Amino acid sequence: MNASNSKSPKHYRFTPTPEEAGMRLDQFVPAKTDELSRTLLRKIVDIGGAHVGGRRVRRCSLPVRAGEEVVIHIDGLPLEPYVLRPEDVLMEDDYLLAVAKPAGVETQPTPARYKGTLYAALLDHLHNPHRPLDRPELGMAQRLDRDTSGVMVFSIHRRAHGRLTEIIAGREAEKSYLALVSGHPAEKEGEIRSLLAKNRKSNRVRSVARGGKEAITRYRVIEEFDDAALLEVRLMTGRSHQIRAHLSEAGHPLLGDVRYDGPRIWQGREIPRQMLHAHRLVLPHPVTGERLILEAPVPGDMREFLGEDGVEF
Repeated sequence: MNASNSKSPKHYRFTPTPEEAGMRLDQFVPAKTDELSRTLLRKIVDIGGAHVGGRRVRRCSLPVRAGEEVVIHIDGLPLEPYVLRPEDVLMEDDYLLAVAKPAGVETQPTPARYKGTLYAALLDHLHNPHRPLDRPELGMAQRLDRDTSGVMVFSIHRRAHGRLTEIIAGREAEKSYLALVSGHPAEKEGEIRSLLAKNRKSNRVRSVARGGKEAITRYRVIEEFDDAALLEVRLMTGRSHQIRAHLSEAGHPLLGDVRYDGPRIWQGREIPRQMLHAHRLVLPHPVTGERLILEAPVPGDMREFLGEDGVEF
C-alpha cells in the first residue's frame, strides 16, 4: 500500500518500549510498520501529521520515549502542501481577504496536517518578510467542507473580525451555491425548512422533530441533465452540512456525496467529490459598509461533468 495515495484516512499508533527509547522518530516508526517508509514519514512530519505524547512534532530526529504514544495521521490527500495561487485571491484590502478555495483542501488544521490547509496557506500569503516575528491577523468567520470548493472571506484586521462574524452568521450575507444533484426535483423552485441535528452514531446531520437548529435552504433548477440537475442553492441559515442533508432528505443528494447517499458513478464516470461549489457571496464590508460581490469561478472538475454549452452560471 502506498499511504500517500490512499483515499481513506489512516491512523497508526505505536508505544515505544524501554528498549526502543532514544530511537529517532524516523527510525522508530518504519521499524514498526512496512507501510511507512522513512521518506514517507518525513513528508508526513513536514505537513504536521505526526504527534508524540499528544503534541504535533516537526522533527524527524526527535528521540522517542518509553511509554509516550506516537500517532501518525494520514488523511488520504496529497502530501504536497497547498500553496495559495494569485488566481485564488478574489479580493484583498486592509481588512479582508477573499479567496476561491479549491476542492480537496482542508480549511483549517487537522490532526493529519497543518501545512497544506487553506489557513496555513493564507498565513504564508500574509507573512511580511520585513517583519518576520509579526504573526498575521487572520480571523475565520465561515467554513467549507474539504471537498466543497468556492468563495471564502477572512478578516485580516481585528477591527473587521467581530462585524464580519455577525454578517456571516446572520442574514446580511447572501450565500449562493451551485449543486449538481441526482434526479430532477418536481418543483423548479422551492424551500426546505427543518430542524437539523448531528446523529452521533452515523456522524451525519439530519432533520429532527425537536432539539435541533432551524435550517432554511432555498433552491431553483438551472438546468436538467440525464438523471441529474444543476441547482442554485441559497442558504438562509448556515448550519453544518445543511445543503448536503437537506438535498439528500429531499431525494436529490449531491452527486459524489457518498456520506449523504449520493451516487459515486454518473453516466459511467466516477465522480471525484461532492459536486458543491460556493459560487457567490454578497455582503456589506464590515468596516466601510460597501456592498461586496464575490464570485468564485466554477472549478474545472464541475465544468467537466456539466459541460459548458447552454449552462448559464
